[in-house]
Amino acid sequence: MSNADFGSFTLFLFLLLAAARILGHLFERLRQPKVIGEILAGVVLGPSLLGHFAPMISSAILPLQKTSGTSLQYGAVLGFLYNFGLLLLMFASGAETKSLFQREDRRQVMWLGAVGTGLPFVISVVVLLFLPLRGLAGRVNVRTPLLLVISIAVAVTSIPVISKILHDLQILHTRFARLVLAVAVLEDVGLWAVLAIATALAESGQVPQRTIAIHIFSTVIYFGFGLAVAPRVLGAITRARWNVLAATSPIAYVVVVLLAYSAVASLFDVSLVFAAFLAGYGMAREKEFMREALASVSQFSFAVFIPIYFAVVGYKLDLSRNFSFLMLAVFFIASSAVKLLSAGFGARLAGFSFGDSVNLATALNARGGPGIVLASVAYDAGIINAVFYTTLVLVAVLTSQAAGSWLSFVLRSGRPLLSGQTVEDERCESLNTADSPA
Repeated sequence: MSNADFGSFTLFLFLLLAAARILGHLFERLRQPKVIGEILAGVVLGPSLLGHFAPMISSAILPLQKTSGTSLQYGAVLGFLYNFGLLLLMFASGAETKSLFQREDRRQVMWLGAVGTGLPFVISVVVLLFLPLRGLAGRVNVRTPLLLVISIAVAVTSIPVISKILHDLQILHTRFARLVLAVAVLEDVGLWAVLAIATALAESGQVPQRTIAIHIFSTVIYFGFGLAVAPRVLGAITRARWNVLAATSPIAYVVVVLLAYSAVASLFDVSLVFAAFLAGYGMAREKEFMREALASVSQFSFAVFIPIYFAVVGYKLDLSRNFSFLMLAVFFIASSAVKLLSAGFGARLAGFSFGDSVNLATALNARGGPGIVLASVAYDAGIINAVFYTTLVLVAVLTSQAAGSWLSFVLRSGRPLLSGQTVEDERCESLNTADSPA
């Protein structure tokens, strides 16, 4: 890549990152999820708007649609930034999975997780068995992975987006937030495992069943090892006296751990998304020892790479071509209805009042980051087509916006999110927990 090409690419990155940060800040000021503004930045600069109404300007900024060597180089670098941002997002999500589960919350969390996640997944699988899915299928055109992906899309809850919403509302450390995040963690761990199976089936669709079984087995083993064994091994390595890197450069060590997990996953042909999540999960128990390093990596990631990832998600959307309003309306209404009713029913079984159940169900309906990651992984694996990819991304955006708006409305109206606490109590609990020593 020549200096002129590199300069052109940095101009595009400048516009993309600046637009993502500005629109993200604007949406925060409007009390909407920041991620929506970041995605919108990519939509504005991509084929949906700039590429559609000013194609010459769009091509001059980033000529990805051409077949020249320079365009291929641009695409490769942008693809690296996109994938690295995705890895950092999942790493940050995995790093949030410790210290969420309190003994007094376990019964409620299990009801919310089992019914609020399991029921919509099962309902989706059963219903989809009787529906034609050819219009949603991607290039691999295999029905079972597609069925699993759609069912995951109905049941999934966002950890990063709902965390950001709760943080912006100053209630991140309340019991309501603990319950929502704990359920989201359980959901994501289970649903990521199902997605791993779906991608393995998609990639192995044209090979013998024995190879498929080996592929799925290796994925499940990797995931199980990453959940149960790897955190203990990683803890011993992190605290070992010979580990000079962890002692002298903790930030570099955190990045090396992420890359090591990804390298091992590539050897087993496992999706790097799961590797990044498990790397964060493994580092989570080392927060006391690596607190500053994890915080630094997270801050820089959310400042640069993750906004670029979400902006590229928006940039990849082509609403002028790959968009179906009917598909969006049907999937948004159907998936939200199933998820809201299931999560609300689970909350009622857990002993919450009707109002509390509505608040919990609305928060758990936010698809956010995982919904977008699901769409990205499924689309890249050829499980879904471009139109359904656009639908999944837009549903993730709309459900996240709805959750943030509803919770903000409840708090502004002076009502608590959970019975037995006032809004002031919830905010005070959040502030006191945040200020207390770790």
